[in-house]
Amino acid sequence: MDPMHTAGYTYGTAAVARSPVTMKDLADLQECVGWTPRDEAALRKAATFLPQHLDAMLGQWQGVFGRIFVSGFVGKDGQPIDRYLQAAHGRLVMWLKDTLERPMDQAWLDYQNEIALRHHRSKKNRTDGVESTDVVPLRFIVAMVHPMSDIRKFLALGGHTPEEVDAMHAAWGKSLTIQVALWSRPYARDGDW
Repeated sequence: MDPMHTAGYTYGTAAVARSPVTMKDLADLQECVGWTPRDEAALRKAATFLPQHLDAMLGQWQGVFGRIFVSGFVGKDGQPIDRYLQAAHGRLVMWLKDTLERPMDQAWLDYQNEIALRHHRSKKNRTDGVESTDVVPLRFIVAMVHPMSDIRKFLALGGHTPEEVDAMHAAWGKSLTIQVALWSRPYARDGDW
């Protein structure tokens, strides 16, 4: 998927505001999950083959929480807004690639904040100009961590040793945990995050 042709994908552009989360805050989250340079290297290794399995991964996730996921993309009539779902699908694919390929630097941190705002009533629906639910409930974002962490079978398709698969799987889980922690920020009261 081409970032230039992915509706609403604004990573690294002036359209993305600077995150109120500091690099020190990010470093603290990384410390909490035990993030190391080996984890970053493991994700880069996964980036060499995992993107060809993204549709299967998305299909697996849809099989677990698809109904809940779609509930965030319905109109006032309760029916899914197809163009909203399609645009979100493209951005989800880009998020998967970003997770594998991009360093956790300021641009990455800024875009995590953008993702957080787009799930929260602060900015939900604005990117696609739709009238849908006003928020993705935080409980669903947190609960989706488990099924979204379950990608070992896809990581095993790269022809790596079991130890390498373990390292990639651990890195994916750590990165996902950091991201969900960042996405929770708009849901917290000032001073509580």
